[in-house]
Amino acid sequence: MRPRERMLMDSGSSLNDTDLIAVLIGSGDCGGSAEIVADDLLAMTDHNLQTLGKLTPQGYAQIHGIGKARATLISAAMELGRRRTAYSRVQKTRITSSRDVFNRYVDRLSDLCHEEFHVILLKRSNDVLAELKISTGGLSGTVADPKLIFAKALALGAAAIVLIHNQPLGNTKSSQCDINLTKNLLETGKFLDLPVLDYIIIAGKNFSPFYNSGII
Repeated sequence: MRPRERMLMDSGSSLNDTDLIAVLIGSGDCGGSAEIVADDLLAMTDHNLQTLGKLTPQGYAQIHGIGKARATLISAAMELGRRRTAYSRVQKTRITSSRDVFNRYVDRLSDLCHEEFHVILLKRSNDVLAELKISTGGLSGTVADPKLIFAKALALGAAAIVLIHNQPLGNTKSSQCDINLTKNLLETGKFLDLPVLDYIIIAGKNFSPFYNSGII
């Protein structure tokens, strides 16, 4: 019985990784079945689903038998998986620690191949008021404009701010640029009575909070 038929019978619980990807691929080409194409795709990432999930559609399309349409379908499935996991993590609305921030963002940011800078705006109770993406950059940097951050925070009536950005290269160590930005934001926050409580750098499944570094 082919993977698609087995999927209809038991919702996929008996399918292995190759079978599940074969369902997304649908059918093979003249060179082999969908299972062979799926196995080739997994072999490209040494059967590591974390690595597989980080590929772009262009990355999936490198495998013979996966064109643009199938590559887009696989990428969409991976993104839905990330969002489902992320949704389950964000049910807690109050931020009480750096770990809470990490849990809230790790599934959104850990697989990205570019840097993003996000801000959590908090109420006085430390409940989440809003979450904002401030900027998107490249592999090794993005821009965070303090004027934009505080303008949005003031407009929404925030009582405190938490900063987050990811490091696609996997290094959680703070750069001098990160430190300078943090000090600038801290001083501005003090002046506006809008404190910056923490700055979290996420690299893969690891993170580094400035709160523990003595900078904040």
